[in-house]
Amino acid sequence: MAKGSTIEWTEATWNPVTGCTKVSPGCKHCYAERMAERLQAMGQANYANGFRLTLQPHMLERPLGWKKPQTIFVNSMSDLFHDEVPLDFIQRVFDTMRRAHWHRFQVLTKRSDRLTQLASSLEWTPNIWMGVSVETEDYRSRIDDLRSTGAQIKFLSLEPLLGPLPNLDLAGIDWVIVGGESGPKSRPMDSAWANDLRDQCQRARVPFFFKQWGGKNKKKAGRLLDGRTWDSLPPDPVRRAPSHRREVAVALAT
Repeated sequence: MAKGSTIEWTEATWNPVTGCTKVSPGCKHCYAERMAERLQAMGQANYANGFRLTLQPHMLERPLGWKKPQTIFVNSMSDLFHDEVPLDFIQRVFDTMRRAHWHRFQVLTKRSDRLTQLASSLEWTPNIWMGVSVETEDYRSRIDDLRSTGAQIKFLSLEPLLGPLPNLDLAGIDWVIVGGESGPKSRPMDSAWANDLRDQCQRARVPFFFKQWGGKNKKKAGRLLDGRTWDSLPPDPVRRAPSHRREVAVALAT
């Protein structure tokens, strides 16, 4: 059985790579870095190196043993397209996703330049959803990079949203997630930015998911936008969209 996740837009996590390095402003207060340091202090074997990038080959085939179909966020504690992750290891991750065809895998990167370099060397089966993070106007080019891949489901994670993103080109984009930064040093998200993105998605008929307002107490801030939740999911090319029944949360050690 996969470990449940408290991340609102997925059901489980799988980390064949752990650790990362910062590449843009959205990384400044990285939740995964804080979590990795806590897990290291707790003696969790996969985090013996803390947040230093580490391949975890013993985790590569873990989803094959999870028989219940579910949506799995790949590398919630890293970035699969980090420069220090070899192409052959990325291909092994993709091979596991291909073989575990009953799951839906969500891969998310800020390193869209490397994604475009390697995309043609990867097998894009229908159950692999590919996304890029865009936190400010300076990084909207990542969306064009995403469009160039062969992924059948392409999504945007506009989180942590650190500024307005007006007039996005959403052609070829299947899903948009928006959320504010959380944690002790979180930077605020203006409601006007979130509302504008919701409206852009509605005009483009792109499913919109509002994850959270964030802040120091994200539970208190909640995830209502204009008085309601926004939990739309992309059409699933393999089967109907998954339910989002929450399971008991376990530390992101999977």
